[in-house]
Amino acid sequence: MFHHDEAIHAWFSWTLLTTGEYVYDPVYHGPFLYYITAGIFSLFGESDFVARFIPALLGALIIPLVYVIHRLGYLDKKQTIVAALFIALSPDMIYFSRFLRNDIFILFFTMLLLVALLCYFEKYELRYALLAGAAAGLGMSSKENMPIVIGIFGLYLLYLIYRGKIQLPKFWWRDLAAGIILATGIMALFYSSMGSHPEVLMSGWMNAIEHWTSVHGEERLGGPFYTYILLFILYELPVLILAAIGIYRFVLRRKNTNTVEGISDSGMLPDTDHLSGTNSGAVLPPAVPKLIKDLPGSLKNAEFTGFCIFWMVFSVVLYGYIGEKVPWLLLHQLLPMIFVAVYCIGDYKRYVPAVAALFLIVMTFHVVFTPADIAEPIVQVQNSEDLREVFAMVDASDNVAISNDVRWPFVWYYRNDWPDKISYFNGYQDHSDYVLNNNFDLIILHDAESPAGISGYDKSTYKKHYWFSVYDLVKTPWSGLNPGDAGYFGAVGNDLDNIGLYYCTRDAKVGSLNMDVYRKNIPAV
Repeated sequence: MFHHDEAIHAWFSWTLLTTGEYVYDPVYHGPFLYYITAGIFSLFGESDFVARFIPALLGALIIPLVYVIHRLGYLDKKQTIVAALFIALSPDMIYFSRFLRNDIFILFFTMLLLVALLCYFEKYELRYALLAGAAAGLGMSSKENMPIVIGIFGLYLLYLIYRGKIQLPKFWWRDLAAGIILATGIMALFYSSMGSHPEVLMSGWMNAIEHWTSVHGEERLGGPFYTYILLFILYELPVLILAAIGIYRFVLRRKNTNTVEGISDSGMLPDTDHLSGTNSGAVLPPAVPKLIKDLPGSLKNAEFTGFCIFWMVFSVVLYGYIGEKVPWLLLHQLLPMIFVAVYCIGDYKRYVPAVAALFLIVMTFHVVFTPADIAEPIVQVQNSEDLREVFAMVDASDNVAISNDVRWPFVWYYRNDWPDKISYFNGYQDHSDYVLNNNFDLIILHDAESPAGISGYDKSTYKKHYWFSVYDLVKTPWSGLNPGDAGYFGAVGNDLDNIGLYYCTRDAKVGSLNMDVYRKNIPAV
């Protein structure tokens, strides 16, 4: 069954297909998902399976892009295999690449942008600048966090130019302009609804900024700054541990790069800017080139790892700061972390990556095959399996009234039954006369607005969707206690005990939004 958000995205795509109407609304992110999903609906019909096809395809296509990075010399064979395995077996990657949300689109376009930039600075060909522009434009048309990716890449690119590690070609300005024009054109096409709403080009970007800055301040789905670290520990522990070791080994080896032995042992390009010809403590091989594209494989890999560490750290810090804490944003931190985790992976015993992969397989099976309606933060407001019972009642009824407060995912699953069979209304308290006077077979209300009973109907309560919140486990940040206060460390100890117990048992409170279903009495014959 669709997640709450998936049902909304699928319905908007179906509406675009059937009516041709779409207007950008930052609440529901960028337009690309809706256009590509509408396109796949037109080819294969609309269904949950078809709606998830493009996310699954893009998730799978990330792996061949890892191979391209290997072919360019930035990853060795072992690193490529292990990175591909981590991406293929990661519970977060698997879950969200079978999920009709924008984040797997962003992840694919991030990888495509990275590959295009690496190819461009290897070969200086216009086609790679155009590919980078297309990736950036499609990513910007998918979700509002793509500027974070472009900003991180851009900052590091400026650093490399400043340090002389990459060289701009003679006609770099032409290539840059062509890429920007292509990206801008793609964005204009999608955000204007293929030209139907050109006014969005003037107001859409400001609406997006206003909406998401307000969401950040509101912290509607908030959490402590270390929320994603907890999720990494829950689902991606081997990647987190290996990434921490990778950073340590990277820093350690960098300290040894001022000697010939350090260069050969560390696989790092030495920093020569501070050295003079009279520095007898540093003997540098004159044959070592400075441009990254001319480096041998081990040095190239070290430079790539340095970039991935920068990318990972910036991502973890930024998403930890952003007020909206949702599990799918973990993907944008996980991707660079995987590349950091495979640094020097060939130095480990063979069982280390094998054990890491086994852990990910176990966690993936846990996420995919455990019973529904459990306390898993990865699902974030999943529709409950109770809905299947309610669907059976709707199927058996001829005239159904559903409050708008609980209309999703009914709007998607009964898209062809409105308004003939299904009626939606805004709240029972204000529209009770409408509900009671239309002889509905079935009435579905939010439990917060429903009456104790309706004459002639049997009432049952069902869970509509459910969620797990880190607030149920970690309470110290909101307790008002500060370090040094009496009871502070006791509260921290309780939080750690709760986290440890939950990690092993997944036993925690699950909140839910409930609905009351009123079914008309059928007199016995």
